[in-house]
Amino acid sequence: MRLSDRVSAMTMHASARFTVRYGADLRFAGRDLPRPARRRYATRHGVVTGWEYGAPDAPALVHFHGGAWLMRYPQMDDWWCRYVAATAGVRVVNVDFRTGPYVTYPVAQHQCHDVAATVAETGPVAVGGFSSGGGLAASVALQARDLGSFVPRLQVLGVPALDLASDLPAGNGMISPSLRALVRRVYFPDPATRAEPYASPVLAPDLTGLPPAVVLTAERDTLRRDGDRYAERLREAGVDVVHDVTPRADHYFLTEDPQRARTTMAMVAERVRSALTEEPSR
Repeated sequence: MRLSDRVSAMTMHASARFTVRYGADLRFAGRDLPRPARRRYATRHGVVTGWEYGAPDAPALVHFHGGAWLMRYPQMDDWWCRYVAATAGVRVVNVDFRTGPYVTYPVAQHQCHDVAATVAETGPVAVGGFSSGGGLAASVALQARDLGSFVPRLQVLGVPALDLASDLPAGNGMISPSLRALVRRVYFPDPATRAEPYASPVLAPDLTGLPPAVVLTAERDTLRRDGDRYAERLREAGVDVVHDVTPRADHYFLTEDPQRARTTMAMVAERVRSALTEEPSR
């Protein structure tokens, strides 16, 4: 790893708690919930913390935050975890997985799967995340299917990063080619692994047998291609998909249109609620 890359990644890692303000205007519900409880989960790469919102015996959404696999700051999605816990009436486990430059692929992917599998031992589980966290949620669903470890009821993929093997499309989006290049060099340093299904779920040869999905993309986001293609491939594989595109928005799709965000967030929360609390149709 180049020294300049390590310094850049360490700076992003350390400064996230001071620089990330996404979601500050989206605290529509859950403000009155108590501080999340800290849970500890054993994984094949060490013990991982999960911040738990809601009743400990409720069915759970296991959530993976964004940050390009370089920011370790699950609190960036506190607003979302509170919203879902309060609105859907479920438990949300916000996973504090490890990131670059201190680990490389597939550590975060494995840790996220292992936490979700452990949570699934106590009841129904859905998985979800935003951006790189959306990519992790898709990876977890694939791992769970391949390993037979558990069966998620739903996967929520918000503006997901699903193809680390390809270059980003041309454009002036928030997710830039330079950021993609840094992520590759730091967290996915081996080019041979970038096309693996757990790194780039949209490149997986077989998507059959995966859980229903809510795929959220944004019109001007350079990652839109990933989500749009994944939604299409999931449908072709016989998976039930809700695909919602926020018009005129870039990667911070909810913040850019808070009024529409209310509708989008309510739709997702209802999907999570019904997936986790209603008996699946046979």
